[in-house]
Amino acid sequence: GYVQMLQTQGLLHDTYVYGVDAKQIVPTIMYPTEIMDGAIVSGNCVSACDKNTTYHQMNNPVIEDLLKVHGKELNFLGVIITNENVYLADKERSSNWTAKLAEYLDLDGVIISQEGFGNPDTDLIMNCKKIEQKGIKTVIITDEYAGRDGASQSLADADPLANAVVTGGNANEVIELPPMDKVIGDINYVDIIAGGFDGSLHEDGSITVELQAITGATNEIGFNKMSAKGY
Repeated sequence: GYVQMLQTQGLLHDTYVYGVDAKQIVPTIMYPTEIMDGAIVSGNCVSACDKNTTYHQMNNPVIEDLLKVHGKELNFLGVIITNENVYLADKERSSNWTAKLAEYLDLDGVIISQEGFGNPDTDLIMNCKKIEQKGIKTVIITDEYAGRDGASQSLADADPLANAVVTGGNANEVIELPPMDKVIGDINYVDIIAGGFDGSLHEDGSITVELQAITGATNEIGFNKMSAKGY
């Protein structure tokens, strides 16, 4: 099975399911094809690197890869969508419900993908821990904020049961972007967006930023090639 966590923390951190703000839902089961048909729409403006656009939602690599092997190597029983909440009581409710649905479906294993970082790390670990405690194996997909040298703790929360992790990359990694002949929009904002800093934009038009500033750079449903992929 697949547990897809949706960014729903409000204040431009919104996702919609059939037009309903996902903050208002409880975890539920969906056909994979519903998501491919556009049932989930992004309305969030989180850090660019791990924001799932609507395009990402409709072309989710986890769903596509599971469907490719459905009926051959495994039985893909469906998607459990759940939200990422602000308050602890809401996190407890949603993670309890998510684990209950996974148990109800009698799943042997679950892939759990996150959206965002920091506060939602708690939702991720709660989902992982409670599903594992049901006797269901989990693999989590996340990204890391491990500092520019990669030496800091990657997630804001952790648990020994979260022992199978796929990373989309370290969002704090610094890269150099060469100057462009043509720029659409105001490039000066690069100094103040998440991942940028005072001095990011150089006089020659080149940019020094963290991966955090680039849309989808550490995408947490695997819509990139920053991590290993088996063929």
